[in-house]
Amino acid sequence: MVALNDLNDLLLDQLRDLYNAEAQLTKALPKMAKAAKNPELKQAFTKHLEQTEEHINRLDQVFETLGERAKGKTCQAMKGLIEEGKEVIDEDAVDSVRDAALIAAAQRVEHYEIAGYGTVRTYAERLGHKEAAELLQQTLDEEGETDKLLTQLAESCVNELAEAGVDDE
Repeated sequence: MVALNDLNDLLLDQLRDLYNAEAQLTKALPKMAKAAKNPELKQAFTKHLEQTEEHINRLDQVFETLGERAKGKTCQAMKGLIEEGKEVIDEDAVDSVRDAALIAAAQRVEHYEIAGYGTVRTYAERLGHKEAAELLQQTLDEEGETDKLLTQLAESCVNELAEAGVDDE
């Protein structure tokens, strides 16, 4: 366990947590895409996997700008969120209801990431790490876009099909 003596230590600790969270997500998103029946939802998960890989690359750059080695520490929160998503996949559910539940699980992940990236961006700004803050803001923006896309999918078709209990064919 690393001592947290100042805001810089906390920034690095939180970045390591996010680094691991993103790595865990790269393993979970393909499973979510496979479980989704709605083609647009499958595509959203696949696109977010590509973004997540870019988020890891961006975190590598952030660590580099801070003169630190990129490494993660186990993110227990993401572990739990992914486990909840796995439970959704394993449920005996109508396709459209599973899709709605997958969106709910994915949005919990997005909101966790938005909170995390917003926090580290603010720390980086406070500490004068302008380049790191800009990189973190890019990821924060993408996480917000993904959350909005998931909401749009839910509201435009998935929730209506789930309400009717429709199996996608």
